[in-house]
Amino acid sequence: MPGALELTLILLLVSVLAVSLFKRLRLPPMLGYLVAGVLVGPNAAGLVPDMDGTRHLAEFGIVFLMFSIGLEFSLSKLHAMRRVVFGLGLAQVMVTIGGVLFFGFLVNFYYSVSYKALFVLAGALAMSSTAIVVKMMAERLELESMHGRLVLGILLFQDLAVVPLLIIIPALADKPADMTWELGMALVKAAMVLGLMLVFGQRLMIRWMNFVARSKSQEVFVLNVLLLTLGLAWVTEVAGLSLALGAFLAGVLIAETEYRHQVEEDIKAFRDVLLGLFFITTGMLLNPEVVLKNWYWVLLLSTLPVVFKAALITGLAMMFGSARGPAIRTGLYLSQAGEFAFVMLASAAPLALMPVEWMQTISASMLLSMLAAPALIQNADRIVLRLSQDEWLAQSLSLHQVAQQTLSAQRHVVICGYGRSGQHLGRLLSSEGMRYVALDLDPERVREATAAGESVVFGDAGRREILVAAGVARAACVVVSFSDGKATQRVLATLKQLALNVPVVVRTHDEQEIEPLLAAGATEVVSEIYEGSLMLGSQALILMGIPMSRVIRLIRSIRETRYTLFKGIFRGADDEADTPETQWVRLHSVELQNGADAIGQTLGDLRLDDLGVSVSAIRRRGIRGDDPGLEMRLLEGDVLILKGQPEPLARAEDRLLGGSAMAQPLL
Repeated sequence: MPGALELTLILLLVSVLAVSLFKRLRLPPMLGYLVAGVLVGPNAAGLVPDMDGTRHLAEFGIVFLMFSIGLEFSLSKLHAMRRVVFGLGLAQVMVTIGGVLFFGFLVNFYYSVSYKALFVLAGALAMSSTAIVVKMMAERLELESMHGRLVLGILLFQDLAVVPLLIIIPALADKPADMTWELGMALVKAAMVLGLMLVFGQRLMIRWMNFVARSKSQEVFVLNVLLLTLGLAWVTEVAGLSLALGAFLAGVLIAETEYRHQVEEDIKAFRDVLLGLFFITTGMLLNPEVVLKNWYWVLLLSTLPVVFKAALITGLAMMFGSARGPAIRTGLYLSQAGEFAFVMLASAAPLALMPVEWMQTISASMLLSMLAAPALIQNADRIVLRLSQDEWLAQSLSLHQVAQQTLSAQRHVVICGYGRSGQHLGRLLSSEGMRYVALDLDPERVREATAAGESVVFGDAGRREILVAAGVARAACVVVSFSDGKATQRVLATLKQLALNVPVVVRTHDEQEIEPLLAAGATEVVSEIYEGSLMLGSQALILMGIPMSRVIRLIRSIRETRYTLFKGIFRGADDEADTPETQWVRLHSVELQNGADAIGQTLGDLRLDDLGVSVSAIRRRGIRGDDPGLEMRLLEGDVLILKGQPEPLARAEDRLLGGSAMAQPLL
């Protein structure tokens, strides 16, 4: 049996390999963890034994997942989506559970099935994968679409339904009479804890968080988050409830404070790592021999539930007033199993509510359905067009509305995205008497803006036919106003396929995206950070008495050079750590003290450009000179301001200082 260190190394190695592979395949990391658990578990390679210690540690992954769900819990959000969440979401969970129990009742005439096992399976089947669905909808710009709102509402109720289901499952192990008593007591305890926490806990939480925040220590803040999460989980466990309920309550209490977003970022690493360990231990439960032996059951159980859920959710969505097209999409998006299904099966495993062989077969079928989910979502449009004639009509009507807005338009502006920035731009264009047409996927926003007389239509700016209908071939300019880099890249790729010579202006929040967006076809990229700095500086110069004409020339010069003056920052202790994917160009100062190799050489002799580093300025005897020439000879005491990425900067510093023991860079 491997020791603690060997076990940790094995888990880390398989996690890194599996998650990296699944990332390359554009599949959710969670599936990588599950597959890794199958491969190294006691039923396959046997590298990792099924140890209680590993399982207890994995339980903390569920705790932090429930804490994250609590952070997303918002009374205002629930109120805004109450019809979808507590109408369609409640109906989906209840009808799914009821349908499975009814099917089990029919099966009992031929084969004895425990109603306790059926309830666990019903609860698991009612869940869908939030991680897979939300991620793919965000990439496809569908979160604000009609079916996107239905999907999010159902997923939100599923997340809430997990809490009572995790309370009920442990009570199923008792005798029927005892179970009723235990379940009733559990619900009473849960109601009391919820009431006390929500009534009195909110004020205490705000005061405590303010007290901790006054320390101005990131370390103390993170420790406090761990304390609150695990502390409330311990309180609910002592009360005879689940750890997950306490973690959920901790998230709910913090969600109403001003520290919500900071806490969410701080806890993310703990949650993802521990949850990954949970899915590895879940994968370890699968026995490949049993799965291969029952391959026909695995295929059947990975297909029938998907078809059942897709049909059920489609029907329910139409009953709640949705058109056929969005209803079918909603059913397809939510037809797969979810991560909480594994949580429920793991909770039921120690209770021996169903045979181990059943558990492994069902887990394998759920895993297959989740693996198939990305392909199902990507092909949802084709499936909907085949199944719904109304969808053809809806898309034709959408194209007609877009084309109607721009039929007589010439030299107009096409605005992709009609959020805050898009609306500001539209008003600016209108004030100058210029025509525009805006494309947006939020039906409520489109309805209200259209009613107000603004030129906005419902349409996906990433679709070729929508852009053609919007008259991009006749447009004077296209403006992409949303700040999502992936969504912007998608629009640029579509415009590139159309091969038009229309200037495209895009917006970005991250200055690191400027060059990639320009390479993708953008004519100009407006950086919110750079433009904010530019406006801040221009206002300061004007207040200091600098003539307006001079300030305007300076702003124009900076923009024409694509913000070269602003590129590169001096790194500080509070800056975010670099990642291999996005390493910021930074500035670094190096002083040439006695013995430095660069003393007496020219910048041309040093060939720093070969390393990917440029010298933006040299300070000599307190006087700074920008953009020094290659012929400039360096002297002792010179301070070179280098610009580049971290690794090239380190190599350039070595070349400048050489073997000088006394030479030190300026920090």
